[in-house]
Amino acid sequence: MKRLVVRAWRALRPVQWRVMWFTHAKFMVGVTGVVRDAEGRVLLVRHRFWPEGRQWGLPGGYARKSETFEDTLVREVREETGLDIRVRRLMLLKSGYRLRAEVAFEADLTGGSISLDSFEIIEAGWFAPDDLPPGLQEPHRLLINGTPPPNV
Repeated sequence: MKRLVVRAWRALRPVQWRVMWFTHAKFMVGVTGVVRDAEGRVLLVRHRFWPEGRQWGLPGGYARKSETFEDTLVREVREETGLDIRVRRLMLLKSGYRLRAEVAFEADLTGGSISLDSFEIIEAGWFAPDDLPPGLQEPHRLLINGTPPPNV
């Protein structure tokens, strides 16, 4: 029986990925970045669509098909703030919250000046890690301090 299954699978080689796509979970992937400037300050944005009183957080967004998670972060930071970054170390990779996975990276500012996407972002700024604004998402506070947040 095993040999028959292996032969059938090998015969499907041209379309194996389609079979796998139909039989496996699909996730939205949220990508977040702890972006620091040369002075060690952290970039935070106040999101228009987040709950009142908890609108401050790290920049980020959802990955598009065929986009690396690093490219997602570069794109989202540029779209939200107009800034250019270099992605460095992976800080967090979590899954298990419904159909969402969460990825967080450290990143460095490489250029640009803040120019907001006013549809999504109310304001943005650089904050010292020991002087973060009220209303900051707690999982983001933990990431800034280098502590992995509990399950999302």
